[in-house]
Amino acid sequence: MTTDEERKLVKFSHTSEEMFARILEFYGVDWQYEPRTFELEWNDKGKVKLAFTPDFYLPDQDLFIELTTLRPQLASIKNKKLRLMNERYPEIKIKLMKRRDIRDLLVKYGLYDEAQNFHGTEAQ
Repeated sequence: MTTDEERKLVKFSHTSEEMFARILEFYGVDWQYEPRTFELEWNDKGKVKLAFTPDFYLPDQDLFIELTTLRPQLASIKNKKLRLMNERYPEIKIKLMKRRDIRDLLVKYGLYDEAQNFHGTEAQ
């Protein structure tokens, strides 16, 4: 379980992650930020060449959440990672939330200004 002090020290990669964490906090949902990395592909010497670290883990639901603000045409590597996750770790529950899903969630929870100013990036 992540303590309040640990959560205050989290450095999010993107504002969408910070907003998502605020919603989880408001509703008392326990969360962890990037707690685990999954190895997905290895080279011929056994060294990891592709790995995936989902953004959030919700321990009470035993669910990983990955947020993406990538434009659809730039999302192919993320889609590949999710496909490999499902193949290599079928017991792991993971949900991908795309830019539209995140914006809809912000609107649903009354974060209208944040939703209106929410834009995707090439980096996320």
